[in-house]
Amino acid sequence: MAKANGFLEYERKNGPETPACERIHNFKEFHGILHLEEQRKQAARCMDCGIPFCQAGVQISGMVSGCPLHNLVPEINDLVYQGNMKAAYDRLSQTHCFPEFTSRVCPALCEAACTCGLHTEAVAIKANERAVIEYAFKHGLVTSEKPKNRTGKKVAIVGSGPAGLAAAVQLNQRGHSVTVYERSDRVGGLLRYGIPNMKLDKSVIDRRVKLMEEAGITFICNMNVGIDISSEELRSQYDRVILACGASNPRDIQIPGREANGIYFAVDFLKFVTKQLLDSDFEDIPYDLVKNKNVVVIGGGDTGNDCVATVIRLGAKSVTQLEMMPKPSKERQESNPWPEWPRVSKTDYGQEEAIHVFGEDPRRYETTVTEFFMNEAGDVCGAKLTDGETISTDLVLIAAGFLGSEAYIVENMGVECDDRTNVKTLPGSYETNVKGVFTAGDMHRGQSLVVWAIAEGRNAARQVDESLMGYTNL
Repeated sequence: MAKANGFLEYERKNGPETPACERIHNFKEFHGILHLEEQRKQAARCMDCGIPFCQAGVQISGMVSGCPLHNLVPEINDLVYQGNMKAAYDRLSQTHCFPEFTSRVCPALCEAACTCGLHTEAVAIKANERAVIEYAFKHGLVTSEKPKNRTGKKVAIVGSGPAGLAAAVQLNQRGHSVTVYERSDRVGGLLRYGIPNMKLDKSVIDRRVKLMEEAGITFICNMNVGIDISSEELRSQYDRVILACGASNPRDIQIPGREANGIYFAVDFLKFVTKQLLDSDFEDIPYDLVKNKNVVVIGGGDTGNDCVATVIRLGAKSVTQLEMMPKPSKERQESNPWPEWPRVSKTDYGQEEAIHVFGEDPRRYETTVTEFFMNEAGDVCGAKLTDGETISTDLVLIAAGFLGSEAYIVENMGVECDDRTNVKTLPGSYETNVKGVFTAGDMHRGQSLVVWAIAEGRNAARQVDESLMGYTNL
């Protein structure tokens, strides 16, 4: 444990945050890190709770409680409290490849299951994790980890999102030669183009990829497996293949007027914005897409929230976010006890910014669009809601989730899918019906969190290694 009774002595304190009035004028990250001495106090709040649900990652009432990576949270917190950041990094590295990603974008399943959070605020586990990994980078503790020996085995990984990257790190450490194929122009998958820069600065991805390349991992971008190279070619060149292509088939809304101009899938929109920013080194900001337009975002999840934050930065005249589900309660209900994931109302950064700019929360609950209207030029100009109301809109972003893998890669690889259109495997396994072809991440479990993708990548790498070597020490 950390400090005895530290949870009684110190209140939770979050890191510094750039106010909404300032951050909406740029695409920079806006969450900072506390001074180390203050972070030690936050780690001191970790209590000797006996059963650390924070690191359990188990199913409780159909929902996961705690970290799917099984990070050794109380031990890491104790080491941060002691000020031994090197040891804290070593301990974190036993279970986690990319703390710099999850400490920025994870909703912190660990904190939701923190025992301290039963009666007061949870321990700041996510902030402690970020403090550890940023300390490690700053002090040269994160190295390229080139393997001493090579096994002579070759593995191809299709997709460079968190699942693919995690599998690549593990298999390369084992000594296998790993090549990662990415259809986009840059490595990172949805980390790169599905999450806005203010939430995850892309230099954080570049920093890690550089180390992976130095460790011997090969990245091939602008290569669309299933189109530019066939599954037969891939399987003939490699001993094993891992499909980590994501659940990148967006759910559409088939209603009258859908063909109007100005209606986009959310991830396509976010990718376009991020790519233009990166291509121009943030000099060419695509205001023309949004400026002075009334925007409707369909979907109340993380991607919808990211869209709200993005269009505000691009000068939207107004933003309305539609959510089909009822508004959650402010407090836990008896049917949703700790340590289950709390189904409570939260205001994320995008909604906070909308409240600052427009004076009200952009979300409207228990509604969606039943029809789009277009003007004579074919541009969307309005939307009819389920209650019959018509609202004006010049831009619509569909953030209604995903429907599993894209058909072309599945068909080209010859792998089977389940009823949810995820690539099928036996329970607890990552090998598909095609011998030597494995899968991981959203392509395997459906649209999920970055932390789950990393866990899937690590688990798939372990099974691939065992299939190649007859045993595994991963």
